[in-house]
Order: sequence, then structure tokens, then C-alpha cells
Amino acid sequence: MLTVSANEAKTRFGELLDRIQCEPVQVTRHGRMVGVMVPPQDYAAMRAFYADRLNGILGKTALVAEKAGMTEEALDRLLSDES
Repeated sequence: MLTVSANEAKTRFGELLDRIQCEPVQVTRHGRMVGVMVPPQDYAAMRAFYADRLNGILGKTALVAEKAGMTEEALDRLLSDES
């Protein structure tokens, strides 16, 4: 993966847009990674992957809560601002 400084990314932005079609580009500032440039299709795939993963976790959590006797009413009471 190509690594460039933020200043270099700013000055070579157009070139890097072409480059990310072949490989991600890591951007650093003061030697610390601050971002990664990827093509839109890769970004969309990552978002879909994590959304599916989160939905799976939420589904499992809901089943565990239901088995433990959690109801919507009990959840509403727990989440309310009133004591």
C-alpha cells in the first residue's frame, strides 16, 4: 500500500485518485495514519459488510434479551430519563 503525507496527498490528489483504482493509499500526518483512500466500490463493500455484521449482532442480542425476559415495556422503563 502506498503511503503519502497529508501535504503530499493535497498536492498529488488527482494522481492519487487514479492510483486508488489499483491499491488503497494510506495518508499520514506527523507520521501517524489519518486516513485511507479507497475506490467507492470498496468503500460500499466495507460498509455493507459491517452493516450485515452489526445486524447479526443485534439479532443475537435481541434473542438473548428475549430469553432473559426483557420486554419492550421493561426496556422503555430502563431507558427512560425518569427514575
